[in-house]
Amino acid sequence: MKIALIQINPVIGAFDANLNKILDNLESARAAGCRLAVFPELPLCGYPPRDLLERSSFLEAHDRALAQLVQRVHGIGCVLGVLERRRGPGKPLYNSAFLMDEGKVLYRVRKQLLPTYDVFDECRYFEPGSASLPFSFQGKIIGLSVCEDIWQEPGKYPIDPVATFFDHDPEPDFLINISASPYHHGKLGKRLEVFSSLCRRHRIPLLYVNQVGGQDELIFDGHSLVMDADGKVRAAGRGFAEDIIIVDSDDWRPQVDRPEPEDSTGQVLEALTLGLRDYMGKIGFHRAVIGLSGGIDSAVTAAIACRALGADNVVCLALPSPYTSKMSIDDARALADNLGCGFEILPIAKAMHAFTDTLALLFSGMPEDVTEQNLQARIRGTLLMAYSNKLGHLLLSTGNKSEMAVGYCTLYGDMNGGLAVLADVPKIMVYELARLINGNGKVIPERIITRPPSAELKPDQLDQDDLPPYEVLDPLLQGYLEEFLGVEELVARGFERSVVCDVIGRIKRNEYKRRQAPIGLKVTSKAFGYGRRYPIAQGFRE
Repeated sequence: MKIALIQINPVIGAFDANLNKILDNLESARAAGCRLAVFPELPLCGYPPRDLLERSSFLEAHDRALAQLVQRVHGIGCVLGVLERRRGPGKPLYNSAFLMDEGKVLYRVRKQLLPTYDVFDECRYFEPGSASLPFSFQGKIIGLSVCEDIWQEPGKYPIDPVATFFDHDPEPDFLINISASPYHHGKLGKRLEVFSSLCRRHRIPLLYVNQVGGQDELIFDGHSLVMDADGKVRAAGRGFAEDIIIVDSDDWRPQVDRPEPEDSTGQVLEALTLGLRDYMGKIGFHRAVIGLSGGIDSAVTAAIACRALGADNVVCLALPSPYTSKMSIDDARALADNLGCGFEILPIAKAMHAFTDTLALLFSGMPEDVTEQNLQARIRGTLLMAYSNKLGHLLLSTGNKSEMAVGYCTLYGDMNGGLAVLADVPKIMVYELARLINGNGKVIPERIITRPPSAELKPDQLDQDDLPPYEVLDPLLQGYLEEFLGVEELVARGFERSVVCDVIGRIKRNEYKRRQAPIGLKVTSKAFGYGRRYPIAQGFRE
């Protein structure tokens, strides 16, 4: 039996568009001789719909689209995720997978393991399903599951939905899993590890279909695959793009060979590009504006924006102060020339004088401090937002994860914007991205990459005057934020106790600031934002 694995990029709540995309791909699969087509988790409504699930009008629109789809499925089986209504006590919905053909629903399975961690909150909306049986289709016995139900690791859940498939006779010939599994750096390797272990343990092939596309801060990478009973990848879908994989269940040989996906900085670049493009496109923005400082963060942000949107749709503004070096202005101009995007210079000295003159009476007798430095950032933020407001460009914030973690950023200044492209990218990885972007030619001037980072808010300022070296800070942040290590564990790793305590203190003190930051694209296992919910007012000390 020829089977099509179809990874699509839905838009949440765009039921007509999503339905048409499913039908078009279904027809392509049928024309290619496939007898079964498999789509991701919840492609009719898009994932994650979050509190839209609490609106009856949303559920009714989903049900209408589902009814149309069922009526139009003929001559090819279709597996996809759906919202299934339920009655009685508990939540009003199941997160289900349906098999449909010849205008009917032939089989349904309900997701049993509802992820409620990090960015997932499915227990808020769904009732867990009960154990399901394999089903027969076109002479094959198939075990069907939804996303988390195959992410079975020791001690993670009290039940194993896949294991129950093998408690019955006949056992399945292969497994199908439909998913909406978001990307982060390292996720591909983990996914392959879990799936390979499952296939080898049960001696069974797996067909895995994943959603693709950006949705708010989340980026779904696709990378659908077919894995054999030995845990080897036999067919792989593209990463960060829609794709169809066609295989034959007799030998699992794909029509198109693609290499097995690997975690890399290149994957991060692809993720950020897709996340930016889809975020802007899905909310109705087509052009972006960026404050270009001549530093590494704004340079990488601008390069990614041009990759995602096209250089004609990106404008960069340099906003020099008296502390901005000629080198920074020259580098910013050279970068914009290399990218082919718009570029303007808007000096802020007059605005600085206007602010300081206005505040002179209030600040009389007080020495200058970080307040005056932050005024520069806030002037820039105001001017950039004015440009955004007047011309309809989305302002992209350029701060990185390392700075956001310790509060090395200015609220209502450089934190202004509608999307923070690098908010989950540690500083060291920003440099890796810059090198990668320059792999096919010098896009980012070398001096931007090699010069010491500086906010240039006062004479001779360097980041390292206020922060530990990024070679120390970034791994410390990873240990604390992503691995949940405490003070003693971090000290045991070789970090100085005073540095550990200082960094953790900064993270906690700046929670209020991050809560007001623009949404940031998630590319690590623990990003600031929806998946990290810490109180602002707290007295806990480690």
